[in-house]
Amino acid sequence: MATFTVGTGGIVQPNAQKMTTLNSYIDIRTSGWAQQYLPELYESEVEKYGDRSISGFIKMLGAEMPMASDQVIWSEQGRLHLAYNGEVNGTAASGEHLVDTITDIDSGSSVAHAVRKGATIVAVVNNVVFKALVTEGIETSTSQLKIKPYGAATIDALSGITNADDQAIKFFVYGSEFGKGTGKMEESIEPKFLSLSNQPMIIKDHFEINGSDTAQIGWVEVSGENGQNGYLWYLKSQGDTTKRFEDYLEMVVVEAEKAAGTSTVGVAGSEGLLSAIGSRGLVSNDMFDGTPDLTDFDNLITQLDSQGAISENMLFINRAANLQVDDLLAAVNPHISGGLNFGAFNNSEDMALNLGFNGFRRGGYEFYKTDWKYLNDKSTRGNIGGLKGVLVPAGTSSVYDQSLGKNVRRPFLHVRYRASEADDRKLKTWITGSVGGATSSDLDKMEVHYLSERCLVVQAANNFVRFDD
Repeated sequence: MATFTVGTGGIVQPNAQKMTTLNSYIDIRTSGWAQQYLPELYESEVEKYGDRSISGFIKMLGAEMPMASDQVIWSEQGRLHLAYNGEVNGTAASGEHLVDTITDIDSGSSVAHAVRKGATIVAVVNNVVFKALVTEGIETSTSQLKIKPYGAATIDALSGITNADDQAIKFFVYGSEFGKGTGKMEESIEPKFLSLSNQPMIIKDHFEINGSDTAQIGWVEVSGENGQNGYLWYLKSQGDTTKRFEDYLEMVVVEAEKAAGTSTVGVAGSEGLLSAIGSRGLVSNDMFDGTPDLTDFDNLITQLDSQGAISENMLFINRAANLQVDDLLAAVNPHISGGLNFGAFNNSEDMALNLGFNGFRRGGYEFYKTDWKYLNDKSTRGNIGGLKGVLVPAGTSSVYDQSLGKNVRRPFLHVRYRASEADDRKLKTWITGSVGGATSSDLDKMEVHYLSERCLVVQAANNFVRFDD
């Protein structure tokens, strides 16, 4: 395997001011006075890292919306059909079996069921699928119910099940059945929804320079990602601070976590993208494991089917994962592979030979992939690792907005920032001091202040996937 080392030195070390110090000029005596020519001096700073900014991920995916409160609350719908996991125990004289230890099919946590007497269910015990009638439901208990199978006197008598005691059972309601002359279905089912919330974080930064240094002219012309250029080093530094702060605004909503328990330093944290997917979405540890395999995507599709089945999805992945997808697609004949084609971008046959595919379709799902610079840059996740990428569904979701009092459509990912008629805290910048046009104090300085207060709203996180190392 090829290995690489990174050099760090140079023949000179620049200063912020034009002044002679031990490391800031070239001594021609180093190689002796016989050196014939002086070195050429390039006046422009070399941009060896290219565009150093990693922002753009959130801008590509969602929107930014103001909020007046210090908390945002939204509600998400529950599943329409009733389905649970549990444990089947015992047999009554009438052939009924008790089902208890009932848990939610998604979280696996204990829940109060909503199955009513008279409901009919499809169940599986020990890989044997059978139908059953609910003889006691929520009218008797919300922590347990009783069922009687259709195909045999008891569950134990079903072919393939010798003893149903203490056996795991999965079931869902598919209808109901009542005898002649019986009463109505007892109880009613209220819609189930999940109420979620997040709170914004206050992010700050600061840059300062004294008045004397602003009058110095550097030797080398500089430029930066924020559009600053010229021979004044302090403009470069201030511009870099601005761009770095803008990157922080994106990294915060990606990496943020809520503080556990009561904070002792006066901050509570916030729920970022990775945290939201970890608690409410899907997490894979073996995707993009080094071997291109179409089965991995088939398994991924199975998981997406069990959630919202959103057909268009975007993969933001690191370089290694991106190349694995390219290798996988390059090895597949686009004309004959079952259900796989490259029509997402109107690719021609010639374009299909390109190893830098942008998208493909499989099993009714379209996947669009791109490099996420944040995962490749050595000064961010590219050095830390632990994350191969994320899958984000395209489109919008319908949620109940507590402020508006109605259902609204929002992008799955969007940023909420504090704002009112008196103050907009989306991105505040102000200058204090007595330098650079400021006249707010008697300090011989220019101080540039940055502030934002924002949080990320991740709706329908069950449709998101996080790919961990």
